[in-house]
Amino acid sequence: MPLIYIVEDDPSIQEIEIIALKNSNYMVRAFDRASTFYSAIEEVLPDLILLDIMLPDEDGYKIIRKLRSSPKSKNIPVIMITAKTTEMDMVKGLDNGADDYIRKPFSVMELLSRIRALLRRSTETVSSKIYVGNIALDHERHAVYVNEHNINLTLKEYELLRYLMINKEHVLSREAIMRHVWGVDFEIESRTVDMHIKTLRQKLGDAGSQIHTVRGVGYSISAEGGDE
Repeated sequence: MPLIYIVEDDPSIQEIEIIALKNSNYMVRAFDRASTFYSAIEEVLPDLILLDIMLPDEDGYKIIRKLRSSPKSKNIPVIMITAKTTEMDMVKGLDNGADDYIRKPFSVMELLSRIRALLRRSTETVSSKIYVGNIALDHERHAVYVNEHNINLTLKEYELLRYLMINKEHVLSREAIMRHVWGVDFEIESRTVDMHIKTLRQKLGDAGSQIHTVRGVGYSISAEGGDE
């Protein structure tokens, strides 16, 4: 269940987007200014962002430039949605790093279609084979190897490991992991992530030490082992 952030200061448009996305089984968080959006993205990375240009504290062009300049957020798909209708406005948005551009007023069906297409493309760009230290993950075969030995994982253990490996070297909060792997809010099952990390480390053997605990925050994975 993908997580989508809406950055829109018009309450009526924000409400339309929220209802449309939730009815299409997306998780949604909405913000009416850049400052609250920046705070949220430090905690949980979304799968896609719907970004207005004209906001009260910072314009969307500046926001997209910041997103693209950060290794943490540079690959997040962004659709700019704006009342600015000239061709130059659209070119400026795309040149600054937006993946798509929709003019207001917009069709909800068109918006949902653009979101599906962009999410599909972003998923396909992730390599089917990922390597972190002694761990190799082959998504086409749905297989995990440590030093070329196959490791038998449950579906959630596999999805958890893949999410960590795709975001290697980045600290992922428990909330972010819960949203992306289980599709629910963190508060529902506060120990689920910790227990799955424990069993995942055990199954990976010595390579399990590559999964690092960041006290009070969450987990990360790197090529180097360390304290669990």
